[in-house]
Amino acid sequence: MNRTEICVDCGNGIRLIRGRAMRTRDGVTLVSDHYIPAGNRPAPTLLMRQPYGRDIASTVVHAHPVWFARNGYNVVIQDVRGRGDSGGDFYPFRHESNDGYDAIQWVSGLPESTGQVGMYGFSYQGLTQLLAAAEQPPSLVAIAPAMTTGDLYHGWFYMGGMFRLAYSVSWATQMLRGDAIKKSLKRQSRELELAWSQLSSFYSRAPFSDLVHLQDEELPSYFTDWMTHDLPGEYWSQMDLSARYDRISVPALHIAGWYDFYTEGSINCYENLKSQGATEHARDNQYLIVGPWSHIPWDRHIGEQDFGANALLDTDQILLKWFNHWLKRDNSFTDEAKVRVFDLGKNSWRTCAVWAQLEPSPKKRDYYLHSGGKANSIKGNGSLSADKPELAENRDVVVIDPEVPVLAPGGTMAAAGPFRQNRIEGGNNVLVYRSAPLPEEVHVYGRPHIRLYISSSTNAHDLVAKLTRIDRDGQAWNICIGARRSQYHFSNKPLERDVPTLWEFDLEPTSCVFDVGERIGLEIAGTAFPLLDRSANDFSIPARDAQPFNWKRTTLQLLHQPEFPSALTLPLFA
Repeated sequence: MNRTEICVDCGNGIRLIRGRAMRTRDGVTLVSDHYIPAGNRPAPTLLMRQPYGRDIASTVVHAHPVWFARNGYNVVIQDVRGRGDSGGDFYPFRHESNDGYDAIQWVSGLPESTGQVGMYGFSYQGLTQLLAAAEQPPSLVAIAPAMTTGDLYHGWFYMGGMFRLAYSVSWATQMLRGDAIKKSLKRQSRELELAWSQLSSFYSRAPFSDLVHLQDEELPSYFTDWMTHDLPGEYWSQMDLSARYDRISVPALHIAGWYDFYTEGSINCYENLKSQGATEHARDNQYLIVGPWSHIPWDRHIGEQDFGANALLDTDQILLKWFNHWLKRDNSFTDEAKVRVFDLGKNSWRTCAVWAQLEPSPKKRDYYLHSGGKANSIKGNGSLSADKPELAENRDVVVIDPEVPVLAPGGTMAAAGPFRQNRIEGGNNVLVYRSAPLPEEVHVYGRPHIRLYISSSTNAHDLVAKLTRIDRDGQAWNICIGARRSQYHFSNKPLERDVPTLWEFDLEPTSCVFDVGERIGLEIAGTAFPLLDRSANDFSIPARDAQPFNWKRTTLQLLHQPEFPSALTLPLFA
């Protein structure tokens, strides 16, 4: 044992070697904690690579490594480059491909290992699995990425070209705080600690390009890089999986949550590996579980709803079965469904052979937007029906004012989960459309899609659409959301003012059952702040530089008439 390593007794024959070190191909030392199962026989290995401190080991959602060791696994939890006790400089995602490959080959060669390696973990730890797997290390057998994405631009930092402001500011503050401590930068550490305690005030700072505590010259530049690379491109693709899904050759168990930040990213990753994986073996062994959960916790109580005891799925036991199947070859996962989703509304699980978007001919139903020309707020006359407009109905008019943004579903903190939307729908800066009470159950399964014909008084603006479920008590609950920035949606071209333009895009995926007597709702707004940043409504001004000095109000007209049939299309469970 290396003199810097410490051996700890974890009871029942389980040992922990704390501080086990390896060297990467470019000479950087990475440090791990290694939990060793009882007995003296080699065992398969589970590897987690994370930036938050290896003693935490994602125990906010996963069982402690000791539990997996009790079930016959070596468990290695590694600090990624530049974090914890590992050497080198941290820049999110940049080194995880090569470092992950090196780590897998290192753990597979440890004397305690059989040479069979699996990886697990959620969020950042999910992407470290995917990036390592894309390098095709020979010893990697299976992975279990949870609550993550393979596409950093679309699935992590931006939604339809709009910066995920609240999450990006909070995560950058958290990570840079760790960088400042590791670099012994006391002033920067104090500033970041103060910012951490006052996060909501920084969400409202305009322009957010002036958040100087996140852009100190002695700290890494990643926050600045995220907000300045506001369109897809090489900056993102060189760090993620978006151009390399066809490099993955191992089975993957994807775990997602309907109210997670990365719902779209997780399911998109599953879909791409299911269709583009490097081998038939990989393509045929992509599994998906989607619960009602937010990023943390994976619980029954999310937002303002209790999803019941059914929501308490034992994901640790599922992970154990998954790895027993692939690493111990006991065939325990053979009879598991390829897709398991939690139906919102019914609060029960459903198993399927294939995810909705991959069905050959998915069922769909159109709901057309109507009004008497005043769909503004819950008090307005907006409606949804299966009937196309037959007459030139009066247009709905709404003013988007960056100074008074429509709040995100979770309010000023952009909290994740289902929340009553009635207060948000009380404002005239939201267009609200609702169906009649449903005469039969409607099961929405997949990605809702909108086609909206809109004219604008400015040459740029944002558009946000939200699907809601209105229960029989009249409470409107957010189900999923979609958003687009005009610069992104229209290939970085300015809008032609006051000309009807088609906006067509998907909302996040969902599985939601609308019961008899409930209503389907659609909200249209210009912001979902601070979940997403707000535009200056001026093509020449990047959103990061938007501030009261250069904000412009924009007036939108939404059309619903025979030649401009604005509609919500819902995918239905077949």
